[in-house]
Amino acid sequence: MSTVDLGIPTIRPQYASPSSNLRGTQSFPEAARGELDDETLRGNLSHATSTIQSKRASAVREVRDWQKLRNAGSALKWQVTDHLPELLEQLEESVTAAGGVVHWARDGDEAGEIVTRLALERGAEEILKVKSMATQEIALDETLEHAGIRTIESDLAELIVQLAGDTPSHILVPAIHRNRAEIREIFLRAMPDLDPSITDEPAELADAARRFLREKFLDMPGSVAISGANFAVADTGTLVIVESEGNGRMCLTLPRTLISVVGIEKIIPSFQDLEVFLQLLPRSSTGERMNPYTTLFTGVTPGDGPEEFHLVLLDNGRSAVLEDPEGRSALHCIRCSACLNVCPVYTRTGGHAYGSTYPGPIGAILSPQMTGMHGPDDPNTSLPYASSLCGACYDVCPVKIDIPKILVHLRAEEVDQRRETKGEFRGTWDVAMKGASTLMSSPGAYDKAVRAAGPLSKVLRGKNIGKVPGAVPLVPGWTDHRDLPKPGQSFRSWWDAREKDDDAPTRGEEQA
Repeated sequence: MSTVDLGIPTIRPQYASPSSNLRGTQSFPEAARGELDDETLRGNLSHATSTIQSKRASAVREVRDWQKLRNAGSALKWQVTDHLPELLEQLEESVTAAGGVVHWARDGDEAGEIVTRLALERGAEEILKVKSMATQEIALDETLEHAGIRTIESDLAELIVQLAGDTPSHILVPAIHRNRAEIREIFLRAMPDLDPSITDEPAELADAARRFLREKFLDMPGSVAISGANFAVADTGTLVIVESEGNGRMCLTLPRTLISVVGIEKIIPSFQDLEVFLQLLPRSSTGERMNPYTTLFTGVTPGDGPEEFHLVLLDNGRSAVLEDPEGRSALHCIRCSACLNVCPVYTRTGGHAYGSTYPGPIGAILSPQMTGMHGPDDPNTSLPYASSLCGACYDVCPVKIDIPKILVHLRAEEVDQRRETKGEFRGTWDVAMKGASTLMSSPGAYDKAVRAAGPLSKVLRGKNIGKVPGAVPLVPGWTDHRDLPKPGQSFRSWWDAREKDDDAPTRGEEQA
């Protein structure tokens, strides 16, 4: 067994490779502004997320000890982050003993080189893939394409995204931003020999995808497939993949060579721990008691399944996340997507606005840590602000990741970073916050300011101030999208008036 340097602890965090799909080209506010104008997108998101939320709530209500399961899942994930180096070496030993080969990839570029080399050595021209966010993260499809190898996604939603030349926008439902009519048009454009009379009925679309994929399954030059994993069991070397269609199982059993690219955080200590996670994951993700297809495989078995198994353990910035005591629990994520479905920001903007493979609340804390936040011009610097801090994501997280707390922590880091590089104050927000801090530190000054604003309520019509002209600094950013109430009577003014009323003599007292 080789000794592996995970870089924990390290002087400089090992961030994700620049080629990774973890950073967009625009800040979140800029990207979200364009997405908000797409009424079709908002309708698709609203319908899909509300349906998934309802199913999840029903499935969770069936479990009496749901909160105990969440506590157990959280405790197991903390055990992993506290002992990750030892568990990873145990996993390598277990996989090797079962006939597999383990490769270590420090970043996405290194992982891409490993997979490309393995595929070329086996003469692969086309490779079937099981739905895998890790391979999306490292842009593996593009890397293999540059080497002349075509990848074909076997998951239906991933296939839709691939045929459309699009990118996923949801962890569980990558094509959540597409409706049935759009999917029909995509299939007609990209699938050869498809009957043009096909309708947008789900059964017909699924049947078309099934025929397309079955031909690929039965004709695989080089016979290589690529997968990810939901869990990797340290003590047995077992990998676990849960899915809904069965296409993934075809990829895991038919090829001669199987390559699994797995993030180092996907590890769990023991086989028994699956008892907890296989109850938490399906209920939180699809709202089911269990996934229709749960596949477990360990190494290679002569005459059964792949003849070769290669496990690529991927860091790509995860060590940088692990190095931060305040933010490392982001690595506990089991990719259920429950936080996306309840997030008021995600359900209006969709996943593409985040610019990363990982959208929504979990992406807002995971992506900036994996890539680092490199100043105000870095799009990922804006992600910790892509939240209302309502706390709904924490309430539904099956492993109790306190996402709002980490968001605030990352915001504080970003502010400290700006102060170090740009000085104490950089713009109107800094000046405004400093002024508010000074004002609220003095009860007398705050009271005077509130009393002075009171007369405005008599001049302005309606209950709210309305949209403030752009000439006024800072305020328009709020009033463009929020109702700013008119200033009313301050508490101290109300209290003073109340005291005067209590001290005033009644008519009977005056006559006496």
